[in-house]
Order: sequence, then structure tokens, then C-alpha cells
Amino acid sequence: MNLSDLLSFTATRLPDKPALVFRDRPITYRELDERASLAAAAFASAGVRPGDRVAVILGNVPEFVYALHGAFRAGAVAVPLNVMLTSEELGYILADAGARLAVVGMSHLSALLAVRDRLQSLERIQVVTGPPVPPGTESFEEALGRAGDAPEVAVGDDDLAVLQYTSGTTAHPKGAMLTHRNLLSNLDQMEAVPALAGAERDVVLLVLPLFHIYALNVVLGITIRHGATAVLVSHDPGSRFDPAGTLDLVERHRITALFGAPPMFRGWLALDDGRERDLSSVRIAVSGAAPLPGEVLEGFRERYGVTIWEGYGLTETAPAVTTNALGPEARPDSIGLPLPGVEVRLVDDDGDDVEEGDPGEIVVRGPNVFLGYWGREDETARAIQGGWLRTGDVAYRDEDGYLYLVDRKKDLVIVSGFNVYPREVEEALLRHPAVSEAAAIGVPDERTGEAVRVSVVLHPGARASPDELIDHAAGLLARFKVPREVEIVPELPRHATGKLLRRALRGEEVLGRGEEV
Repeated sequence: MNLSDLLSFTATRLPDKPALVFRDRPITYRELDERASLAAAAFASAGVRPGDRVAVILGNVPEFVYALHGAFRAGAVAVPLNVMLTSEELGYILADAGARLAVVGMSHLSALLAVRDRLQSLERIQVVTGPPVPPGTESFEEALGRAGDAPEVAVGDDDLAVLQYTSGTTAHPKGAMLTHRNLLSNLDQMEAVPALAGAERDVVLLVLPLFHIYALNVVLGITIRHGATAVLVSHDPGSRFDPAGTLDLVERHRITALFGAPPMFRGWLALDDGRERDLSSVRIAVSGAAPLPGEVLEGFRERYGVTIWEGYGLTETAPAVTTNALGPEARPDSIGLPLPGVEVRLVDDDGDDVEEGDPGEIVVRGPNVFLGYWGREDETARAIQGGWLRTGDVAYRDEDGYLYLVDRKKDLVIVSGFNVYPREVEEALLRHPAVSEAAAIGVPDERTGEAVRVSVVLHPGARASPDELIDHAAGLLARFKVPREVEIVPELPRHATGKLLRRALRGEEVLGRGEEV
């Protein structure tokens, strides 16, 4: 069993059902399956062999899905890349992965060509655009047009399917090795949650970037597995999320499944364009990639009558680990309960279980946990210890088993020997009526070792001074947790999925806006 089999099975069962809708044009499962086979044949004709890496540098367009499943069908390993990466970042990852072929959009081609001379393994570049294409490249469409039959390749569930690059705690990104079994297991685990189980009747909004594991496996994977329809939303690199335009699509296409990240739900909630919005078609809304503020959960339910079910996961777990949808209610600020088939423990620095109610590092075990990092045995050994993946995320468990994230272990600030979790400082500042967003980090301090600095975004039209915000925090936090400095900024640096980039706030090297979760 492999991921491409899912598409073939659904295409046989529902050949004329729309699989994708792109700019109001439906693409049926038969057409999608045929295109995937043509892509596999085109890759094989270009010299791609089982185990070779095929880079996919595309936005949310149908060709992304053609190339992804074409790579699976050819026995190759797909390497989906963030379209906002710079030339240097692209060059590093493509060299590290040893990509043999790249499928790239025209708007991203110049960044790739700038480093092509340094990429010894990269033999072919296929461009998603109409002819003519630049010298030294070929048209992806023309390659599909002259392709023959797809190669007959035996692809096993333990074969690599995806190299998903993630920055994690190191300056250079690492390729997380995900097998077909990892990705299929996570689909099975989500299937065991009634609210998450996809349905053939579903119409899914696919606005999350497909290069991200959340969209790639949770959204696209569930869609294809059940024969649902995904409405693809494309956006230019670096462009802002469009709350009004996406809700227009929800109404026009009668979207039933709404997958997003917290900034998207915040944007939908804050939308004030003078129109009453109809979300009555939405049966389920899911948030992931970053913590969902409790006020967004409550506000969304009050305004639109839709409950957001928050989940938690990592690239290394393909990605889902927990969800609120396993319980009878969506508890504010909780990431929920572990998925069936996923084991979760909370441990201390020695790997021992913490006392009930105490915070500890989340460690995970299950068939969805990745093989390790591509070419990095030391990093793999640090990540997987005794069969358990050490996530670096700190959480506590309540009396009902619900988990609550405290913070990233690596983002811990130690002030005079006392632990300060950035999230508790942020939550204190968010209680000020002028504060819309807050991000806390540790900065060097000669007297205390580290001190807390917070970047704050104010609500539109709101006013507050840094001193006022520091005094506000002092009324809610222990003295050692109170920020030494507050900076008011227009926006916080974020990954495309909405995950906060604390490294950018610390002034460290950040991989453009391509840093992964």
C-alpha cells in the first residue's frame, strides 16, 4: 500500500467526481489520476529512478498534486519546498536532498536558476508555464504531453515518500524522512476520530500551503482518501491572507470542512466588510500549526456558530498527534487528547514521567513517527531516544487527560535560575485591552543571566505605551517573569502557516519565511 494507491482507488470508485476545484475549474478524480500517471512517466523518461528525490517548488496549483503523486507513482521521494525560500535556501536544501529533478513555477524559477550551477545532482528542471521556457529547462506540460505509460514500480509502505524540510533547533534545515507507512498511518489515526473522519460529500477549503505537511497529508490526504472535493486557493509568494476572499469561496462552494491556522481564524473573526457571512455549510473547522487563542475559539463560535477543533502535531509525526475533537467539547487553550494509535508521555530531562499535573516534555511513539533526519544520524539519535520522539514541546495534562502546551523547551527563558515560559508572559500581556498579539523571548542580562523582552502588536486604533504594558504585566506575573523591555511593532514575523518565528525576534539567522514547524 502506498499513497498513490489512494488516488487510484478513489479514481476507480468516483471517476467523474471533482477532486480539485481551481479558479472555478473542476478537475475530476479520473483526470487527476491520469495526470499523476503522466507525471510519473515524464519523471521516469527524465531519468528519475525509484528512491531519487523530486523537488516540488509550486504554490497551491493542480500541478503540485500532479507532481506529488507522480513522484509517488514513480517510486521517487517528493521534496515539497516553501515557495518563499531565497536562492541560498533553495540551493542548500536541494543540494542536501540530492534532488535529481525539480518541478518549479515560473515565479520561483529565477531563484532556482541562480544556484543551479552549484547543484551537481540536479539534472532536469521542469517549469509549470506555457512555452517557451528558458534555456536549460523544459515545460512540465509538454513533458506530460509526450509521456508514455507510467512505469511499473513496486512501492512499499516502508519506502520513503516525502523529505519534509524543517528548521527545528538548528541553523540549517533538516530533511524529515517520512515513509508511505508514516503518512498512511496518520490518516488511519485521524480516521478513528469521528469528527475528523472525511466524507465523500465534503467540500474542503485548501488555503493552507501544500508544501506544508499539515496541508499535504491532513487536508489533501483526507480529501483524496474519501473522494471529497478540495477547493484550491492559490496566492502569490509573500502575499497576505485574504479573509474576505476566502470566505467568499466558503459561501460560493458551500465549504463543509475548514482547515486553517490561528492567524486565518483570527482574520476571519476580525473581518468587518459590512456583510453578514453565511458559514452554515461548515460542519467542521480545524486549527493547527500554532496555538489557538481561547478568545478566537469562543469568538468564532459566537459569531459564526462554528466550533474550531484544535490539534497539535509536528512534521516528524506526519503530522497529527492530538486533537480536541476526541472529547465532547473544544476546551480553550488545550491541544486535546492523543489520537488513537499514538502514545504520548510527559517526561523530565532524564526521560522519566513527570508527576501528574506537572509540565513535562512531550514524547511521542507510534507508526506515524518518522524514520529520522536525512543524512544526520546524530540529529536522529538526539530526536528519537528509546523509540520515543522528543518533541521539545512542554505541556501539562489536566485531570481529564487533556493536554495544554506551555512552551517550546528550547524557548525557555531562565531568569536568575528561574524558568520562565514565554507563553505565560504573552498571555498576561494579551489580557491588556490594547494588545492584539505578543511574543516573548529571552535576551542576555549581566545581572540575571537572561531577561524577558516582548514584541507587541496593538489592536487597530488602540494606544498603549511600553511602560504601561510592563506595569500591566507586573500586576499579573511574578517579578522575575515581568518583561524588562516591551517593543511595539506593526506585525510579528511568522511562517506561512502562522507559526511564530522567535528566531527572527532574537535576531538569529532565519531561513527566509521558509522555516518549518
